Amino acid sequence: MLFIKSKVGLVKFTGGTIMLSKLSEEDFSVLRGSFESGRQSPNSFGGILILSVFLQGLMFFLVYVVAADRSIYPYKEIMFSIHLGITIILVLSSVIYAIPSVYMKHQRMQYFLSIVVSQNLFGLFSYIMPLFFLGKVRDITKDSLLTFTVVTLLFGLLFFIATLIRFFVLLRKGEYRTGSKRDELRSKVEKKSYFPIAVVGGTGLVFVIQYLIRTVNFDIETTFMVILGIVLFYAMLFVLPEQLVILYCKCRFESFNYDQNGNLKPLGTRKGA
Repeated sequence: MLFIKSKVGLVKFTGGTIMLSKLSEEDFSVLRGSFESGRQSPNSFGGILILSVFLQGLMFFLVYVVAADRSIYPYKEIMFSIHLGITIILVLSSVIYAIPSVYMKHQRMQYFLSIVVSQNLFGLFSYIMPLFFLGKVRDITKDSLLTFTVVTLLFGLLFFIATLIRFFVLLRKGEYRTGSKRDELRSKVEKKSYFPIAVVGGTGLVFVIQYLIRTVNFDIETTFMVILGIVLFYAMLFVLPEQLVILYCKCRFESFNYDQNGNLKPLGTRKGA
């Protein structure tokens, strides 16, 4: 059990899950915005999941056929087998949960699947591709590739933890309540809270750039691909806490789900209603 102190009290982690049970439904109400607009309705996710079937197939080809060709990156064959299995499962699941009769009964599962698919498509693929491109650079060694991987993943973990803590602190401060500063002036409220995250992410990118300057010798194409891939990977880690909290809300509160007619349930709706 891990306890982390903050200005607003004690943030409690148990088994890797944030304990949010003390917060009320109103504390998460701003997060319903994407459901109210219909952007994250089951119907919208159904179309997105169908599109993801083709995108995941395309990305798998680009990463493991195009980028991996002649790359000396270690364990790429093992990565290919594991990632192929994961992608096949996600593709089949995406087809199933794009069926209206299925996703209306299993909205929480569909949302969980959308998180995994988005992280695989824009996070994992975006991270692996530049690693394979680096493996094609002349005079680079497998040890240096593994070192680069470990360091960037550690920065990614720190970045995720910083984002997670920041998000929880804002929830405890009531910044996701309807009528809060975040609800009215989101950009202004977030300026200061982004600073610790920017420090962690910026430090990681500085390491990436320095590594490329020393290793790739200003190969513009490779440098661009690596930086872009790492930035996308970190961007997906940045949105992951909000995705997980919304999933939590869908499991805890009926108001984050839709009725069988496709209408968002109002705040205060009890389970089974």
